[in-house]
Amino acid sequence: MENKRNLTMLCDFYELTMANGYFKCGKGDEISYFDVFFRNVPDGGGYAIAAGLEQIIDYIKNLRFDDEDIEYLRSKRIFDEDFLSYLREFKFTGDMWAVPEGTIIFPNEPVITVRAPAVEAQFIETFLLLTFNHQSLIATKSNRIVRAAEGRAISEFGSRRAHNADAAIYGARAAYIGGCAATACTVSDEMFGVPATGTMAHSWVQMFDSEYEAFRTYCEIYPNSATLLVDTYNVLKSGIPNAIRAFRDVLVPMGIKNCAIRLDSGDITYLSKRARRMLDDAGFDYCKIVVSNSLDEYLIRDMIRQGAKVDAFGVGERLITSTSSPVFGGVYKLAAVEDGEGHIIPRIKISENVTKITNPHFKKVYRLYSKETGKAEADLITVYDEVVDTTKPLEIFDPDFTWKRKVMNNIEARPLLVEIFKNGELVYDVPKLSDVRTYCANEVDTMWDEVRRFDNPHNYYVDLSQKLWDIKQNLISSSR
Repeated sequence: MENKRNLTMLCDFYELTMANGYFKCGKGDEISYFDVFFRNVPDGGGYAIAAGLEQIIDYIKNLRFDDEDIEYLRSKRIFDEDFLSYLREFKFTGDMWAVPEGTIIFPNEPVITVRAPAVEAQFIETFLLLTFNHQSLIATKSNRIVRAAEGRAISEFGSRRAHNADAAIYGARAAYIGGCAATACTVSDEMFGVPATGTMAHSWVQMFDSEYEAFRTYCEIYPNSATLLVDTYNVLKSGIPNAIRAFRDVLVPMGIKNCAIRLDSGDITYLSKRARRMLDDAGFDYCKIVVSNSLDEYLIRDMIRQGAKVDAFGVGERLITSTSSPVFGGVYKLAAVEDGEGHIIPRIKISENVTKITNPHFKKVYRLYSKETGKAEADLITVYDEVVDTTKPLEIFDPDFTWKRKVMNNIEARPLLVEIFKNGELVYDVPKLSDVRTYCANEVDTMWDEVRRFDNPHNYYVDLSQKLWDIKQNLISSSR
C-alpha cells in the first residue's frame, strides 16, 4: 500500500527548459534512445545490484501535470503557452527496457534503456536516476554486509540516521533486496512486506525501578519474542544475570525457548564470548545473542574472525547511508536518435576524460555463463540487432586492459534487459519483493568468489561486440 504522490515535478529544471525547447523547435516528437548506466562500483567492490525498478514503473505510470503545476510553470514566464497546453495531456508513450531488480550489474553497461519522443525521454531523467542510484547503492551495501555475516541474520536499523523519510523507507526496501532479513522501519513492512522487528531501547530499562523488573515485565508482555537489551548499566555484573533471572522466572515455566539478549556497546566481541559462557552455564544455550552499534561489513568480518559469539546483527547508519561510499553515480546519456524513416542513428558523448566517453547506439547486454559451472564469466554489449553465436569460441577482452583477453567455449548467452513499457503500456509483470530478494541471492551465487571479495576483487570482463566497437571508434574518429 504505497502512498500515492504526484512526483511529476520532481525533476531538474533544465529537463523542462529542454523539453520546452524541443517542443518549440520541432524536435519534441523525434524518437531518442537514452541509457542509464554507472561508472564505478561503490566501495571498490566487484559488482553492484540493481534496485528501484518498481518505483520507476509506478512513477512512469502516473506521470501527469496538475493545474497547479501548469500555473507554476506559467509563473516562470519562460515557457511557451502551446507547450503548457501540451503538458496538460502529457503521459509516457514510449518504450523502456531494464534489468530486473536484484540483477548483478557492472560499470558502463545499460541497466535501463528508454526509447521515446525527445520531450518524454528527457523529462524522466531525474526520477530514474535518483531512484536507481539510491536503491542500488543501498542494495549493494547491504549485500556486502550480509555476505560478511556468513549466514547470520542482518536487520536494517538505520531509519533514524537516514537522510529523510523516503531514504529510510526505500532504503529498507533496497536492503531487503540485498539480503537483509528484517528492518526496524515499520512503514516499510506495511508498504512492501519487509519484515519489521524490534524490542526495546535503553529507555525501557531506565523507566523501571530495577533492571530485573524491566526485563521481567517485558518477558511477561512478549513471552514469545523476548530480546533483552543488557548494556544499560553493566553487561556482565547486572545485565546478563538479570536477563537470565527473568528468563528463568517467566519463560522457563511456560516452556518457551525463543529468547535473546542484545549488546549495543563496548567490546562486543569480548562481551559476546563472556555472555555466551554465562548463558550456557545457566542452561540457556538456546538463547541467541544479537549485537548492534555502528557496524559495517569490515567490523562484522573481523568480529567473526575473532570468534565473536553472535547469532544476528543489527546494522544502522553505515548501511542506510552507505557511509563509506555514499554516491552510486548512475548517469543518463543519449545513445541514439531515429530519423524520419525510422533508421537508428548512433550518438556519442566525447570527453578528454576517457571514462566519460559513452557507448553509442541502441544496445543489448548479454551475460555469458559457463555451461560447466553455471558461473557468470563475462558480459557482452552488442548492437540491438546482434545475436551472440555460442556455437564457436568467443573472445572477450578486459575493459581496462584491452591486451588481456579470454577465449570461452561451452557457454550460454542470456540477454539481461527485459521489456518494461511498450508504447507507453506496462508489459512487465512486477514480481513480489520476496521473489526479488530470492532472485538477487541466486544472482550473487553465479559470481565467482574472486568477484565477490571485498578487497581487490577480480576485474569482471564487460566487452563490446566487434560491430559496436567499430561504430564507437568511427564516431570518435569523425569527431576529431
